[in-house]
Amino acid sequence: MTVIVDIRSDVNLATLYRAAWQCENVRIGDAALARIASSRAAFLELIDKDPSVVIYGVTTAMGERANQRLTAEERDRHARLKPFAAATSFGDDLPDRTVRGIVFARLTNYLEGHAATTPRIARAVAAMLDGGPMPAVPASGQGGAGEILALYPLFAELAGRFELEVKERGSLINGSPCAAALVADAAIAARRRLGLAIETFALSIDAFRAPLEHYDEALQDLWGDADEAAVLRSLRGYLGEGGGRRNFQAPVSYRIVPRVLGHAHRAVSAAERAARISLASISDNPVFLPPDARHPLGRCISTGGYHNAMASPALDDLAGIWADICLLCDRHSARLLNGRVSQLPDLLLVGREPGESDGHGNVGYVPMAANGYVEQAKHAAQRTFIPGSDGGNGQDDVAAPAFLAWNKEARAGRCLDASLAVLAVMASQALHVTRRAPPPALAKFLDLVRSHVVPVEEDRVLGPELARLTEAITASVFATDAPIDPTPA
Repeated sequence: MTVIVDIRSDVNLATLYRAAWQCENVRIGDAALARIASSRAAFLELIDKDPSVVIYGVTTAMGERANQRLTAEERDRHARLKPFAAATSFGDDLPDRTVRGIVFARLTNYLEGHAATTPRIARAVAAMLDGGPMPAVPASGQGGAGEILALYPLFAELAGRFELEVKERGSLINGSPCAAALVADAAIAARRRLGLAIETFALSIDAFRAPLEHYDEALQDLWGDADEAAVLRSLRGYLGEGGGRRNFQAPVSYRIVPRVLGHAHRAVSAAERAARISLASISDNPVFLPPDARHPLGRCISTGGYHNAMASPALDDLAGIWADICLLCDRHSARLLNGRVSQLPDLLLVGREPGESDGHGNVGYVPMAANGYVEQAKHAAQRTFIPGSDGGNGQDDVAAPAFLAWNKEARAGRCLDASLAVLAVMASQALHVTRRAPPPALAKFLDLVRSHVVPVEEDRVLGPELARLTEAITASVFATDAPIDPTPA
């Protein structure tokens, strides 16, 4: 399969998933290549016929030297500079799928001619997605204005193959394809994490025998929120109409599940919206506007488009709700273990008293480990503020925060995977000690849980089993063998 892109709206969540996660090749359509060539010709005519035109990085130098006009000879020499100077970031590298996403998002500025680059550069960028290894791009150490510390090393090898011409280097290293790809990457994973969270909490609700009235259809109209309604529908789909439930209300942590997961649904939808807008957004600086009636030669304007202001808040909101859900997992686990609250065997022991198993029982110690993930998620969920960045010059005084926010959301997401694994094991154990089967819609999920952590009857070393279940949950979040569903459930 090959992803064909002709206009910037062709760069979207669905096509990024195919190009970045499923590693499909990418080709620029013939109509787009014709526009790129036409725009390039118009741009060259502009700088040739209007000697007074001021274009950052083309007729002037860059950075601190932006106020210095370049002679024709200096312009050519400046154009031939390779994107090596700012390749100074280092640290843990981004996953391959995320780097592919950045390369794919790079094409947006090209497709309708706004980067004023050449067809050869556009083709070369698309060809990076033809199955070869991706350049290493550090996830850490990304400061400075815009995204040049990531884009310089990403496109260094490509640029090294060409005798660069005017505006080609800028079309590689300017704009905000990183922020667009990072929020898209997180949004795709987040939709899946939300689905796993709903399934896990449904299993916990059933194991606790919480009254179904807490998830009644009538609440959808009473609460009046589409995101909470979506979660209520999903929960009822998993729980069915099973009887044998307690006839009095469950603790707060059980009753608020639809509202907390409703907020998660809202945050995921917001991240998807930010990704859709960002992927199709022209973020180049300077950006070329083709000729029109008022500007027969076209024009080139400097902008702050390379600073994506919506990606980081969307990522922060995901990290925040992941931390809240981790806490809710912890509360459910504690309630299931407390026999006075759950009306289940205390500590979910099978045929034993607490004194026969070191006081807490094997399962009773699991929340102690889980609590560490709750706290780690809280730390990762701190808001990402816009960083200052001077770097010794007067131009680049504000840095882009997307890498900081993406790293934190990724950490919080992995903590959620661990917390969901713990709660799933607790719910599995509760069903085991009461010899109950789950609702049919949850049977497959329970089988997955028990394939990694079988119900506990005698004490054993549970840590490695919990780790394997967590890894299985994470693997399902990042699986590439299923189509993406970018539409909110």
